Amino acid sequence: MQTVDSVNLEKYAGTWHEVARIPNWFQRNCVSGTTANYKALPDGTIQVTNSCRKADGKMESIVGSATPVPGSNNTKLKVRFFGPFAGDYWIIGLDKPPYQWALVGHPSRKYLWILSRTPTLDEATYQRILKLAAAQGYDTSKIVRSKP
Repeated sequence: MQTVDSVNLEKYAGTWHEVARIPNWFQRNCVSGTTANYKALPDGTIQVTNSCRKADGKMESIVGSATPVPGSNNTKLKVRFFGPFAGDYWIIGLDKPPYQWALVGHPSRKYLWILSRTPTLDEATYQRILKLAAAQGYDTSKIVRSKP
């Protein structure tokens, strides 16, 4: 799986809306309004705040941190939400700055997210991102659209 060449973390910071994902166990209670907010910190790490709406209508959030993998030009991050466990977060698709959409994956190809600065993407862009995911070896039939 190939990452993008490099990522400017200052420009990547901010709020991203989940447009689609491969379903996973840790988001099983999220039914809509899923967002990720990234804040670049002075020590080079990133504060990560993931939020979503549960079936009962309440918002749920979790705060973690991400650390760039040395030598990856900020395209590979280790994300930690609790304990000593860190997950791989690879940026495998990203439009040119100012970064309006991103495709984020995991080397196992079990996890995938299509993110956008807006709650939805136009259909042509969404289809282009799906083709990129397929080219990276993902089974795109597993990808489900998220509810804004």
